[in-house]
Amino acid sequence: MAERNKVYFASDLHLGMYPIEKSRLRERYVVDWLEQIRHDAKEIWLIGDVFDYWYEYNKVVPRGFVRFLGKLASLADEGVEIHFFPGNHDVWLFDYLPEEIGVSIHKGNLIKTWNDKKFMLGHGDGLLKSDRGYRLLQRMFRNRTLQWFYARIHPNGSISFAQWWSKKSRTKKGGFVPFLGVNKEHQVIYAKKTLEVQADINYFIFGHRHVPFHIQLSSSSQVVCLGDWIVNFTYAVFDGEELQLKKFFEDRGEIISL
Repeated sequence: MAERNKVYFASDLHLGMYPIEKSRLRERYVVDWLEQIRHDAKEIWLIGDVFDYWYEYNKVVPRGFVRFLGKLASLADEGVEIHFFPGNHDVWLFDYLPEEIGVSIHKGNLIKTWNDKKFMLGHGDGLLKSDRGYRLLQRMFRNRTLQWFYARIHPNGSISFAQWWSKKSRTKKGGFVPFLGVNKEHQVIYAKKTLEVQADINYFIFGHRHVPFHIQLSSSSQVVCLGDWIVNFTYAVFDGEELQLKKFFEDRGEIISL
């Protein structure tokens, strides 16, 4: 049996995203990936927007995701550590996954060290203070009073509204914004500014942008955006020595289009 010595990172699965048929197919691909890594994974870090929408009522959680959640539970039962950063789409994730599966929830950026390599992990949204409108929206989503009022809406209404809003937003934007260049990408700018005061960070790992990139910032520091599982099917793996950004279907020698 392979030694469990690798740390895996993925983000922006957006399970449940319209159209639902494609989402269910992508869920099966994610489950296939989890099965592929189950024998050498020591930790799995899901860096936000795993679900296209998620809100936990006290007695109700969104319908679906059975195969995905079942696979996470199976991995957790085998001793794999599973960590989850709520993103801007699944920010309303509270105690369901910790209690039912054993997933650890992390909010905000987190510093971790593996094999003397220091990592900064986070979903990667709203990093710059200049992005005032988005940061205000973040605070609204995380406000406990507003969450309480939202919970008074029946799930049939709140989930239908969220799915409509997500579909409308993507249609209006016409897809995801391509790579803007190192001088304009917020995550790269943030990483460079952070290194001015924390020069010992070796890896910055973010999601959110849906664009996979792996950029060398200095001789000892890199920033990685994990991409997504809508178009790119990308993830990162740290084997204790180096970090690699990989594509699932290239691993399997396949080409896929959704």
